Amino acid sequence: MRQVVHLIGIPVDLGQSQRGVDLGPGAIRYAGLTTRLEGLGYQVRDQGNLQVPVRDCLRPGDSACYLPTIRQVCEEAYLAGRRAVEEGHIPVFLGGDHSISIGTVGGVTHHEPAGVIWIDAHGDFNTAETSRTGNVHGMSLALLLGEGYPQLVDVGRPGPKLQPADVVMVGVRALDGPERKRLAESGMTIFTMRDIDERGMSVIAGEALEKLSHCKRLHVSLDVDALDPQAAPGAGTLVPGGLTYREAHLLMEIIADAQRLCSLDIVEINPILDDHNRTARAAVDLAVSLFGKKIL
Repeated sequence: MRQVVHLIGIPVDLGQSQRGVDLGPGAIRYAGLTTRLEGLGYQVRDQGNLQVPVRDCLRPGDSACYLPTIRQVCEEAYLAGRRAVEEGHIPVFLGGDHSISIGTVGGVTHHEPAGVIWIDAHGDFNTAETSRTGNVHGMSLALLLGEGYPQLVDVGRPGPKLQPADVVMVGVRALDGPERKRLAESGMTIFTMRDIDERGMSVIAGEALEKLSHCKRLHVSLDVDALDPQAAPGAGTLVPGGLTYREAHLLMEIIADAQRLCSLDIVEINPILDDHNRTARAAVDLAVSLFGKKIL
């Protein structure tokens, strides 16, 4: 029997100020994710998009104003992820901004833990007290570890959804000052771009998997801004000096070799800022490598 993949669109743009990421799920679908996964032998069931209120219909303000709505969306994401895992399927969550992970990671870890490989230019480890912008998408990982707004920490079930030993970050290169200190003290494994430059992606990917060897299952949370802007121009928080296209593919290929993938986030694609859907197409290429596509 073919393994089943659930595509779950979460077109939320409330966790940050740059408009356009709500169009990400459509861009990924248009880039052919279903066809590519079916070509690898998977059965794909597109669950459509979760219902997300249109930002213009809500009271304007920074993303903290949208906390009740973000919580509502993340609760739905939690349930969608939990159901998919309970049915023995692999959920692929199509964002939307990175605040969706508050629900997605919670849902796929409802019954048992999973190791998380967080691929991102940023730390996403701010709280309301340390954030310069107040944007919730920059707090997602902190919230999953139990730090920050209680109503978001408690999405799906009370308390933290992850422990520091369950998280490996890859590609980090843009941190706020207080966030840098918090990350250094967090107990998580963090591979910066300097680590990748000095030691190479093959070594880093191997060490990431070794750090998560205690986890039977792996969730990958891919923020497209982890890639260098030349490879992925369609993101709202571009940072030069990111992962090359091949470095990102090698990371995905090595994770695929471990055969422990249980779920995937693809977040922060902004088609309005993109060039002929290049970023969504790159994300789809990376996803199929993660799902086992090989060169030979």
